[in-house]
Amino acid sequence: MIIIIHDQQTQQGLVVAQKSEQHLYRARQLIDAGNDEDARMLLLELLKQAPDNQAALMMLGGSYFNADRLQEAEMVFERLILMAPGQGNFSIALFNTLWKQGRQDEAAEEIRRFMAAADKVAEKETIDQYVAITRQMAGDGL
Repeated sequence: MIIIIHDQQTQQGLVVAQKSEQHLYRARQLIDAGNDEDARMLLLELLKQAPDNQAALMMLGGSYFNADRLQEAEMVFERLILMAPGQGNFSIALFNTLWKQGRQDEAAEEIRRFMAAADKVAEKETIDQYVAITRQMAGDGL
């Protein structure tokens, strides 16, 4: 089946989406090959064109996290949380980043923030993870 699009704005949107997918695929290949810096550059280029691309932001934040560039990772994950406050994987990413920096109180605050914002059914898995984490923290006296 062939679809003909007459609306130029729709055509441009499809081209941007296709390029975004290609950039994300290429960035993943670069990360898998150990070329994290090149992947970050590609993701930053993509984000200039599509600043709210959550997949690109998550990949960029994860790349910063893995490179121990935790302040940059934190900024990216905070941006994602502003976009989607009840999204579990964004919250876990920020929690881990704060925890790795030794900021346990702020990490615990992220748990509380997420629990208040999250859809209890859709985010059951993340909530269960956080329940286990808070029990561990209580057992450790944190």
